[in-house]
Order: sequence, then structure tokens, then C-alpha cells
Amino acid sequence: MDPVWEPTGELWAHSNLSRILRSTGLDLDSFCRRAKDPEWFWDAVVADLGIVFDEPYTRVLDASAGIEWPRWFTGGRLNLATTCLDRWAAASPGLTALCWEGENGERRSLSYLDLRELSDRVAGVLAGLGVEAGDVVGLFLPMVPEAVAAFYACAKLGAIAMPMFSGFEAAPIAARLAASGARVLITADGCYRRGAVVAMKEIADRAAQLAPGLRHMLVVQRLGHAGVSVLPDRDVLWDEAVARQPAAFGTRSLDAETPVLLGYTSGTTGRPKGAVHVHGGLLVAVAKDAAYHLDVRHADRLLWVTDMGWIMGPWQIVAAGAMGATVLLCEGAPAYPRPDRLWEIAERNAVQVIGVSPSLIRGLAAADGEPVGRDLSALRVIGATGEPWDAHAWWWLFEKVGARRRPIINISGGTEVGGAFLAPLPLRPLTPCTLGGPALGLDVDIFGADGKPAAPGEVGELVCTAPWPSITRGLWGDRERYLDAYWRRWPGVWVQGDWASVDAGGFWYLHGRSDDTLNVAGKRLGPVEVEGIVAGHPAVAEVAAVGMPHRVKGEALWCFVVARPGRGQPGELAEELASLVAAHLGRAFRPDRVVLVADLPRTRSAKLVRRAIRAAARGLDPGDLAGIENPQAIDGIRAALAGG
Repeated sequence: MDPVWEPTGELWAHSNLSRILRSTGLDLDSFCRRAKDPEWFWDAVVADLGIVFDEPYTRVLDASAGIEWPRWFTGGRLNLATTCLDRWAAASPGLTALCWEGENGERRSLSYLDLRELSDRVAGVLAGLGVEAGDVVGLFLPMVPEAVAAFYACAKLGAIAMPMFSGFEAAPIAARLAASGARVLITADGCYRRGAVVAMKEIADRAAQLAPGLRHMLVVQRLGHAGVSVLPDRDVLWDEAVARQPAAFGTRSLDAETPVLLGYTSGTTGRPKGAVHVHGGLLVAVAKDAAYHLDVRHADRLLWVTDMGWIMGPWQIVAAGAMGATVLLCEGAPAYPRPDRLWEIAERNAVQVIGVSPSLIRGLAAADGEPVGRDLSALRVIGATGEPWDAHAWWWLFEKVGARRRPIINISGGTEVGGAFLAPLPLRPLTPCTLGGPALGLDVDIFGADGKPAAPGEVGELVCTAPWPSITRGLWGDRERYLDAYWRRWPGVWVQGDWASVDAGGFWYLHGRSDDTLNVAGKRLGPVEVEGIVAGHPAVAEVAAVGMPHRVKGEALWCFVVARPGRGQPGELAEELASLVAAHLGRAFRPDRVVLVADLPRTRSAKLVRRAIRAAARGLDPGDLAGIENPQAIDGIRAALAGG
């Protein structure tokens, strides 16, 4: 495909990437080649972005224990909170660090000085509850300012923050508390979601009954409920406890490899995986992503539609803090109570960088959630992550929101990656749906089944053949599972679990998860390729394509479709969509079934959960559903199949 967006003169003149090119004296191609040298590149990043080391490191990378167990910035001491919070509170105390919008219309903002004082007070509260360096602190919180302060408070203490999805029920919270050994949980009395109250404290109380190791619960009164249940020997109310603490707490200087974040990912079955991220590696890698890929600048406003329980929640806190930008948090659903709520918030707050997922955009497009009449003139960059794009949704975003002028910086990473694996550069042209290429500082490739680099145009496994700073330091409490999950297919090669390809022009694309890939009559196909075709039909609001066992083909293609109102006869639409896929991909890929359903299961960040759809269709246990916002959609799929 030909590029549809070209870098502007403003980006060449004022972007962070242009600045480091000028300081190094390199052109863009030379800089990208030099970025493969970790000793040179990551040292240049630290210097360019002013990452604060209390004691300088003696070596950027020590891989003597093997590629699977790298140590970064060896000998260096720092604290993530020093760079992201304390330095701005000292240099620019009135600079806005955080803005928040509640679903019910409430708004708050904190300066860097305000946020530093609040974080210091919370650190004092945690220390008073017996939290020490290396302890895990659970965060079961909505997207509120207190969540940011809690994250920084843990960092200041040398404790490990463990954010959890704000839509969890008691069992997954208890499982994570028990697995991590957390003795303190920070939660809220509740929050608003689509006009309803989510009683988070009640859920946390039930989780505590299942996690006997929990000793204390610090409760944010988001709803101001005076009647929230309080156990005298366990529960502490946030406002009262914080008010008793001094406004200054000495941020601890830590070894660069000190853990700061424990992020659990939901598995299809069994125990979730706990990814461990450290102060030095997470800070430097996220700062690099924010600066050179997303072009987040000092005093910008950054809004990513996410949850603290997903990696992009902590990512946006660190990204904004590292750049001295403002992080914008939004409670509730981005399309409630109005389909264009997200764009209304972006307009009111003059957001420069916004982040979305493909599924969110498909939902907004289906609900007529375009920014009609909204002033988005401040918007400079659109970020995206979560899953592969289909062309219909990408073009909707590029034209309706981007006005064909703003780049879509489509990144791919993950909880275990801690940052971007693939990401475009704002100084290179873009084609629809592309991820550009390997993120700066990473040695990424695509392997065929033989473990050798795939040819241009060939779909293969996305891999990495060198360590990077934000790689997870194993999986919490399970060394062998970490090696089995990522390193043992091909020795010395990290297997990401995504299908990818590179076209003749050098643009990279994702084709879905390896375990989502369809194999119809021996031909491999990514679900997004099918979904993009079906989603382009005017009667379709949303679609998920999955593979089902077939005794002749091995696997048959089924499509689950949410239709727009006034769709006509279901049988006629199903036949029309099946013929549409066959016309585009060939008769071999004609769906065996097109099933019309009321809804599809998704995470709160709007990512489709295809493995749950596939399991429901096969009558199997769908596994861990803790991160799914609308599990009732699975019952709807079963009912639709039972009805015909």
C-alpha cells in the first residue's frame, strides 16, 4: 500500500525525535541503525530525556546471566518517582500534573507540587502500615487521582505496586493478593460505570475473606459514602490517614533493578501470569516510547483510554511524568452518557495525544460517536494499541478524528514487554493499519515455522533476538513458566505470540495472536483479515471471526456479528456476509456460519476476547473471565447458537 500520511514540517522542526537527531548529528536512517547498539542508544536516551540517576550506572547492559535474565543500568541508583514527579514539583511546581473527569461530571486537577505532596503523604501512610521496600501493595482502584498518588507512593517507598482491573469480582482479586503475598490493599468505596455504581469496597471485602494474608485496606472515598463498611483493625480511610501525615517523604534511592510494578495478565485457564518491572528499565523504556514514538512533549496533555489494571494504565502515568506532561484520567465508559463523550473531554482539555484501541473505535463508529462539531485543533498525535486494526475502523479514525492530518501511532507491546515492540516513528510515512517497524532499541524479527527469518509478505511469528530494558524480570514466583512461555521454542529468542508480516515497502503489520489464527484447509489466516471485510458492510456494527473444529477442513471459519438496527432479515444478512468474505478471500474461506448476536465479550479497554467466543461456541469452559467487562455476552452467544 502507498503511504496515506506524511510527516509534517512541524514534526520535523519540533518533535522529540528531531531533537535527538540534531543532538547526535545523525540522520533518521543512521539513528535507527545505531539504536541497535544498546550501550550507545539507551545511554543517549537517558541523557536526552534527563532521566535522573542518583548514582550513575557503570554499564548499560549486563547479559552475563543469559539473554533471558538481563540487568540494565548496572551500578546505577534512582527512583522512578524522582524523574516523573519530584523533579517537576521542584522545577515547575504549578505545572498541571493530572486532570480528572468523573462520569457524573465532577472534575479535579493537581499540580506537580500537589501530586508530590499527596504521594508523599500516602507513602507515609503505607510506611505506618508496615509496608517496606520489596513488599507488594495491591491497587484495586478506578481511574481517579488517588490511583496515581498510590502508584508513586509505592515507588517512593521501594514497594511494588500491583494494579488490578477495576471491574474485577472478588475471586481474581483474592487470587492476585494471595499469589503476590500482598498484605495491603488500596481500594475505593466505589465508582461510576455507565450510570451505575460499582461497589468496589464490597467486592474488596469479599476478596479479603478469600485472602487471609491481607492485613490492611486503605479506602478512598470516591463516592463519599459515610456508611461504607469499616473494620476497625483492618480498614483505614484515605482522607483521614493522609491528613495526619507530613507533606514531605524522602524518596528512596534504589538499585536500578529494584521492582516497581507487578502486572498480572489473564490466562485462558489456570493462574494469571505476573510480569515484574523494575525502576530503571520501565522508566527509561516508557520514556523512550512516549518521547520518540508518541511525541509526548513537555506540558502536553495525554489521555489514554485504559484502566489501571492494564499495562497502559501505569504506562501513561510514567509516560506523562517522564516528559513533564499532564495525564488525563476519565472515570467510566468513553461513550457514556453520550457517544461522543471521549471527544468532548479531549476538546475541553485541549488534549495533544490521545490513545485508543481498535475495538473502541469500532464501537464508536457503530454508535455514531464521531466528533461532529468538536474542536480537536490541539490534537497532534493519535496512539493506538490492543489488537490489530481492520481497514474500516482505521480509516474511520484517520478521517473522522485525524482529519487525515494526524498520524496514528499504532504500537504493539504487552504487559510482559512493558513498552512497545513495534511502533511507527512520527518522522516516517504511514500506511493504513501499519505498526511502522521495530520500536527503537529493539531487535525484532519475524520467523517462519523453521525458526528462520520470514520472507517479505510472509506471515510468521513476531520474535525478539536481544533484550530490552522493560522486559519482565521473569514471572512472579515461577521461573520455569517464564522460560516455557517465551524462550524455549527457539533458544535465545523471545516469542511474542503474535502473527506479523512486512510488506515490500518495509511496513510492518500484525495479524492477530498465534493462538487465534485460523487454519482452514491448511491455509493460515488472521481473524482481523476476515473481520475487516465483514466490518465494512453497512449493516455490521462489530464482528469476531474464530476457527471451529471441522472433520474435513481441520478448521472452519465462523463469524459472530453484531448488526446495526434495521438490518433486515437475519438469514439474508448472514448469507450476504458469507458471500462477501468468499468474494474477497476465495471460496475456501467462506464462513461455515455467520451468527448474529446482541453483543461480543470485551475487556474494559474494548479488546475482543476471541478465545471466550470460541469456547462458548464449542460448549467448553471459557477459562479466566475476570478481565471481561460484559460476561453476559457469552451467554448471549450460547443462546444465539441454541436458537439456530
